[in-house]
Amino acid sequence: QELEEVRRWEGARDVRPLDGNVRRWSGLLLPNNPPYNTGAFRFELTFSPNHPWEPPCATLRTPIHHPSVDPEGRVCQPLTTHVHWEHTTRAIQVLQDLLLQLDSPDPQRVLRPDVARELQERPEEFRRRAEEHTRLHAEPRPD
Repeated sequence: QELEEVRRWEGARDVRPLDGNVRRWSGLLLPNNPPYNTGAFRFELTFSPNHPWEPPCATLRTPIHHPSVDPEGRVCQPLTTHVHWEHTTRAIQVLQDLLLQLDSPDPQRVLRPDVARELQERPEEFRRRAEEHTRLHAEPRPD
Protein backbone atom coordinates (compact mmCIF):
# COMPACT_ATOMS: atom_id res chain seq x y z
CA GLN A 1 0.00 0.00 0.00
CA GLU A 2 2.78 2.48 0.91
CA LEU A 3 4.78 1.37 -2.13
CA GLU A 4 1.82 2.13 -4.42
CA GLU A 5 1.44 5.56 -2.79
CA VAL A 6 5.12 6.34 -3.52
CA ARG A 7 4.81 5.04 -7.10
CA ARG A 8 2.00 7.56 -7.76
CA TRP A 9 4.07 10.46 -6.39
CA GLU A 10 5.63 12.76 -8.98
CA GLY A 11 8.89 13.28 -7.02
CA ALA A 12 10.14 9.75 -7.67
CA ARG A 13 10.27 7.22 -10.49
CA ASP A 14 11.06 3.54 -10.91
CA VAL A 15 10.37 2.72 -7.23
CA ARG A 16 10.42 -1.01 -6.51
CA PRO A 17 11.61 -3.59 -3.99
CA LEU A 18 15.32 -4.26 -4.36
CA ASP A 19 16.06 -7.90 -5.22
CA GLY A 20 12.43 -8.74 -4.37
CA ASN A 21 12.95 -7.65 -0.74
CA VAL A 22 9.91 -5.63 0.44
CA ARG A 23 12.07 -4.12 3.23
CA ARG A 24 14.47 -2.50 0.72
CA TRP A 25 13.22 -0.13 -1.97
CA SER A 26 15.16 1.49 -4.76
CA GLY A 27 14.12 4.33 -7.03
CA LEU A 28 15.03 7.69 -8.53
CA LEU A 29 14.43 11.04 -6.81
CA LEU A 30 13.75 13.98 -9.13
CA PRO A 31 14.84 17.29 -7.59
CA ASN A 32 12.91 20.38 -8.67
CA ASN A 33 15.53 23.08 -8.11
CA PRO A 34 19.02 23.90 -9.44
CA PRO A 35 21.71 22.75 -9.13
CA TYR A 36 20.31 19.19 -8.93
CA ASN A 37 17.25 19.36 -11.22
CA THR A 38 19.17 18.32 -14.33
CA GLY A 39 19.59 14.77 -13.04
CA ALA A 40 17.91 11.92 -11.19
CA PHE A 41 19.35 10.49 -7.99
CA ARG A 42 19.15 6.78 -7.09
CA PHE A 43 18.01 6.18 -3.51
CA GLU A 44 17.47 3.21 -1.24
CA LEU A 45 14.95 3.12 1.54
CA THR A 46 15.55 0.31 4.04
CA PHE A 47 12.89 -0.64 6.56
CA SER A 48 13.59 -2.24 9.93
CA PRO A 49 11.86 -5.53 10.79
CA ASN A 50 10.16 -3.39 13.49
CA HIS A 51 8.70 -0.90 10.99
CA PRO A 52 6.66 1.25 11.60
CA TRP A 53 7.88 1.40 15.21
CA GLU A 54 11.42 2.17 14.03
CA PRO A 55 12.32 4.64 11.26
CA PRO A 56 13.51 3.56 7.82
CA CYS A 57 16.96 4.53 6.61
CA ALA A 58 17.29 6.58 3.41
CA THR A 59 20.56 6.38 1.47
CA LEU A 60 21.51 8.15 -1.74
CA ARG A 61 23.37 5.77 -4.08
CA THR A 62 24.16 8.55 -6.59
CA PRO A 63 27.09 10.74 -5.48
CA ILE A 64 25.98 14.31 -4.77
CA HIS A 65 27.75 17.55 -3.75
CA HIS A 66 25.46 18.45 -0.83
CA PRO A 67 26.10 19.50 2.80
CA SER A 68 23.57 17.01 4.22
CA VAL A 69 24.76 13.89 2.36
CA ASP A 70 28.08 12.25 3.19
CA PRO A 71 30.32 10.48 0.63
CA GLU A 72 28.72 7.10 1.55
CA GLY A 73 25.25 8.47 0.79
CA ARG A 74 24.08 8.73 4.39
CA VAL A 75 21.64 11.59 4.86
CA CYS A 76 21.23 13.97 7.80
CA GLN A 77 17.46 13.58 8.08
CA PRO A 78 16.03 14.50 11.52
CA LEU A 79 12.63 13.04 10.57
CA THR A 80 14.12 9.52 10.62
CA THR A 81 15.95 9.81 13.94
CA HIS A 82 14.56 7.88 16.90
CA VAL A 83 13.97 11.22 18.69
CA HIS A 84 11.61 12.55 15.99
CA TRP A 85 10.19 9.35 14.48
CA GLU A 86 6.43 8.78 14.74
CA HIS A 87 5.08 5.33 13.86
CA THR A 88 2.35 7.04 11.82
CA THR A 89 4.92 8.59 9.44
CA ARG A 90 4.60 7.12 5.96
CA ALA A 91 7.37 6.20 3.51
CA ILE A 92 6.20 8.91 1.11
CA GLN A 93 6.73 11.52 3.85
CA VAL A 94 10.32 10.33 4.34
CA LEU A 95 10.99 10.64 0.60
CA GLN A 96 9.22 14.02 0.36
CA ASP A 97 11.38 15.28 3.23
CA LEU A 98 14.50 13.98 1.49
CA LEU A 99 13.54 15.65 -1.80
CA LEU A 100 12.83 18.94 0.01
CA GLN A 101 16.27 18.69 1.58
CA LEU A 102 17.91 18.18 -1.82
CA ASP A 103 15.95 21.11 -3.26
CA SER A 104 16.83 23.44 -0.35
CA PRO A 105 20.23 22.67 1.21
CA ASP A 106 20.12 23.60 4.90
CA PRO A 107 23.41 24.62 6.56
CA GLN A 108 21.90 23.39 9.88
CA ARG A 109 21.61 19.77 8.60
CA VAL A 110 25.28 19.04 8.07
CA LEU A 111 27.24 15.87 7.44
CA ARG A 112 29.89 17.64 5.35
CA PRO A 113 31.04 20.84 7.13
CA ASP A 114 33.35 21.78 4.23
CA VAL A 115 30.44 21.77 1.76
CA ALA A 116 28.20 23.65 4.22
CA ARG A 117 30.90 26.30 4.64
CA GLU A 118 31.25 26.55 0.85
CA LEU A 119 27.45 26.99 0.52
CA GLN A 120 27.44 29.80 3.09
CA GLU A 121 30.67 31.60 2.19
CA ARG A 122 31.01 30.97 -1.58
CA PRO A 123 27.52 30.18 -2.92
CA GLU A 124 28.54 30.64 -6.59
CA GLU A 125 31.39 28.14 -6.17
CA PHE A 126 29.05 25.71 -4.37
CA ARG A 127 26.51 25.92 -7.17
CA ARG A 128 29.15 25.45 -9.88
CA ARG A 129 30.62 22.39 -8.15
CA ALA A 130 27.17 20.90 -7.43
CA GLU A 131 26.11 21.37 -11.08
CA GLU A 132 29.31 19.72 -12.31
CA HIS A 133 28.93 16.84 -9.84
CA THR A 134 25.31 16.36 -10.98
CA ARG A 135 26.39 16.37 -14.65
CA LEU A 136 29.08 13.75 -13.96
CA HIS A 137 27.21 11.40 -11.58
CA ALA A 138 23.42 11.77 -11.76
CA GLU A 139 21.30 9.49 -13.94
CA PRO A 140 19.32 10.95 -16.86
CA ARG A 141 15.87 12.14 -15.85
CA PRO A 142 13.10 9.85 -17.09
CA ASP A 143 10.43 11.40 -19.32
